[in-house]
Amino acid sequence: MIDEVRTLLDQYMNWLRDKTALRQIGNYVEITTPYLDRHNDYMQIFVKKEGNTCILTDDGYIMHDLEQGGCKMDTPKRQELLNITLNGFGVEQREGALQVRASSENFAARKHSLVQAMLAINDLFYLAVPVEARLFYEDVVNWLDATQIRYAPSVKFTGKSGYDHHFDFLIPKSRTRPERILQTINRPNRDMALTTAMAWIDVRDTRPPKALAYAMLNDTEKRVPGVVLDALQNYEIKPVLWTERKEVQEELAA
Repeated sequence: MIDEVRTLLDQYMNWLRDKTALRQIGNYVEITTPYLDRHNDYMQIFVKKEGNTCILTDDGYIMHDLEQGGCKMDTPKRQELLNITLNGFGVEQREGALQVRASSENFAARKHSLVQAMLAINDLFYLAVPVEARLFYEDVVNWLDATQIRYAPSVKFTGKSGYDHHFDFLIPKSRTRPERILQTINRPNRDMALTTAMAWIDVRDTRPPKALAYAMLNDTEKRVPGVVLDALQNYEIKPVLWTERKEVQEELAA
């Protein structure tokens, strides 16, 4: 099994490398990543050398796009959610731009953190949709509380690669069940499934033996594609449709 997972991980790294493009723009290098935003456009970041370090930034794209889409971070709750997301990835916001500073030693890890923060904040657009008056994450929190499932929210683990990965919930080990990681995916698609899978593969061996991973998928508005379910299962993550959450209540509460 370990050889199979290693092959899958190699395939992912090759895909990431092949789908990344570079272009010089003045003092900056534009990096086009293979990750898609809500418009199905490839996300881009910009790198500028500054002394012995590099500045990596989205040049304000994510925050500007949210505002253009009607999702302004103009309430205390949204600001709190934004700050929690940024802090979880170690990313700062400067004049509307998401930004990290990196050295040659940690460039890959810091680039990874910036892209993951961009994806997470891009997902906040759905706060602007009236039918989703409450964020899916909050629905999951309310369900965990109501069913008395013990959890620690917003945890971060360092994987074998040295990259940090953020997960929404950690359910601690009990007498009968191992440690469980629970990630919420508000818009289940191939990219989000792959991102979750790669994070789990990277941290799995650093967690206690027999630790398990679950992905809670929002299927209230549309059916979750079969390719998403297959991708998660192939990487040993148990997909849970929100409408079928009662099926895992007992194993999460144990």
